Order: sequence, then C-alpha cells, then structure tokens
Amino acid sequence: MVDVSGKDVTAREATAYGRFDTTAEVIDLLRRDGLAKGDALAVARIAGIAAAKRTPELVPLCHPVAIHGVTVDLTVLETSIEISATVRTADRTGVEMEALTCVTVAGLALYDMVKAVDRGAELNAVHLVHKSGGRRGRWDRS
Repeated sequence: MVDVSGKDVTAREATAYGRFDTTAEVIDLLRRDGLAKGDALAVARIAGIAAAKRTPELVPLCHPVAIHGVTVDLTVLETSIEISATVRTADRTGVEMEALTCVTVAGLALYDMVKAVDRGAELNAVHLVHKSGGRRGRWDRS
C-alpha cells in the first residue's frame, strides 16, 4: 500500500459514469413500479452509496477514506439507465475508486432487480469522468 501520510489533506471529488442497457419492457416496468422485487432505482442508489463506503474492503490496497458525501443520479432513458456518481472527501488521497465502485455496484443492483425480466441486461461504459483535489488538481475526461 502506498504511504500517503506525507500528503496534504485537501478537498477531493470524483465523478464516474456507467450505462445500464436493458429492454423497453423493463424501462416501462421501472416507470410503473411494476418490478416484482420493488423499486429498483431506490435499491441501486442505496447499493451504490454503501459500495462507495466499503471500497477499501473490496479493492486490495485501496486506502480507507472518510467519505463526506455521495450522490448517485439515475437517468431513465428508452432502453437504458445512465448512472452517475460523485464522491467527496477531505483527505490525503482521492476518491476515484469509490466513485467507480459506486457506479458498478449500482449497476449490479439494477441487474439483480430486473434479471427475472431481462437476463440479457448489461452494465457498460463504466469510467471516470472527473476528479479534483490533491497535488495533480483537476482532471476531466474530454
């Protein structure tokens, strides 16, 4: 594990994105609250937040970071759900891994909620879109 004790504590933020591709039938069920397992969007949000907080338990050599805020946005489209997660802290290392883990687990929760209707659903395009804070400052995907 990299020693970060010499780094300054700074405000840090990271945003990740992913897309959950499914069928129009599943989207219709989501909009009508018609899934047998319940509110898939609420479950995905809570799963993502919990995952961000537990990232060091899941990713070897990832530092435990005091998470100060997590926002999970789910945008329902015709045959997909866009997942965006922003994680904030004031610490010695960044929260990119927490944001990426948040998006990934939110997508996995969506899959679990809809698999009875669409086993072919996919979580795609998970990537970092923004990070700020620390020695390297701001980075944005172009």
